[in-house]
Amino acid sequence: MDIPKILESLAAWLPAMAALSAQPDSRPPNSEGAETGPLINLFDYESLARRRLSQLALDYVSSGAGDEITLRRNRECFDEIRLQPRVLVGVSKIDTSLELFGERLDYPILLAPCAYQKLVHPEGEIETARGAAAARAPFVVSTFATVALEEIAQATPAPLWFQLYVHPDKAFTRDLIQRTQDAGYRVLCVTVDTPILGIRDRERRAGFHLPPGIERANLMALGTAVTKMGHFEGGGNYSILDPAINWDTIDWIRSCTKLPVVLKGILNPEDARLACEHGVAGIIVSNHGGRNLDTVPATIESLPAVMEAVEGRIPVLLDGGVRRGTDIVKALAYGAKAVLIGRPYLWGLGVGGSQGIEQVIRILRMELEGAMALCGTPSLPRITRSTLWPV
Repeated sequence: MDIPKILESLAAWLPAMAALSAQPDSRPPNSEGAETGPLINLFDYESLARRRLSQLALDYVSSGAGDEITLRRNRECFDEIRLQPRVLVGVSKIDTSLELFGERLDYPILLAPCAYQKLVHPEGEIETARGAAAARAPFVVSTFATVALEEIAQATPAPLWFQLYVHPDKAFTRDLIQRTQDAGYRVLCVTVDTPILGIRDRERRAGFHLPPGIERANLMALGTAVTKMGHFEGGGNYSILDPAINWDTIDWIRSCTKLPVVLKGILNPEDARLACEHGVAGIIVSNHGGRNLDTVPATIESLPAVMEAVEGRIPVLLDGGVRRGTDIVKALAYGAKAVLIGRPYLWGLGVGGSQGIEQVIRILRMELEGAMALCGTPSLPRITRSTLWPV
């Protein structure tokens, strides 16, 4: 046993482990960050964004509910799934295009609704809209955006969806839906998993608040007490969210708009079955990025049962934990029509604005095309359960 060599190796190993433990993020072991090197994957963008964002923004964007078990599991479950490659198929042409709610998309990647984007970039959702347009990706605008939905629509030719939190005041909610339709949004995405906010320990411990100059621009009609109040001020949910939301609410929303209504936040297959019965246009399998109820399953492990309940009647999308092109292949193999990314494009926004977002999507597209080629699936319909390694 060569003790000096062992001690030398240990001395070299300890600083690296200390640096890794100081970054509670989702980077894999082979990612060394990108402060000085090229940004070659989404983990590099995350690493650099963590160094550049304010602590307030970082705590808000990266945190989850409770002990953040579901937050971590969203990522871990993708890593546990194995792909089954095929050879000699002929993959000189890779086609990632699809049709979704009457729109032709170049690839199955959308930008998920994320609140308070001026925490990440001075121009907030306007800059994200520019990045979405450059990348030709649909952008789902949050009810809690820091720029009014009309202003975002005027700033971009990108296809826009609107994410709706239902307010207890039906007149206000109806007006918000009408504003969305009048501004040219293509899809109404109703978040159904948040009758109240989840218990977000890290966010509460950090004393999350909206800094001066940042407010919920779509809620101006409710007054400044609502537009500027932090999540956990005034007792928690400050009457913005309607805890009485139910299936009758969904029927009412459908009666208020001609837009396709998509439900975001479905995990339970019984809820997926009911969604079909209530005539919605689609659902998004989501656990709110691990930010609401902790210890629920990862979205990718919930997807198969949801697909079985839906029986092909409506499109199913998925968000939560997508960081690689291989993750997209896995989601599509289980039946998802497309995926949404949230934190990854915020890392891109914080690092490089609209160009950062465009690059994040470009990286994902490149990885998706490479994975499709190596799996012998040159078009999206070729991606099926047989693309996954049997277990």
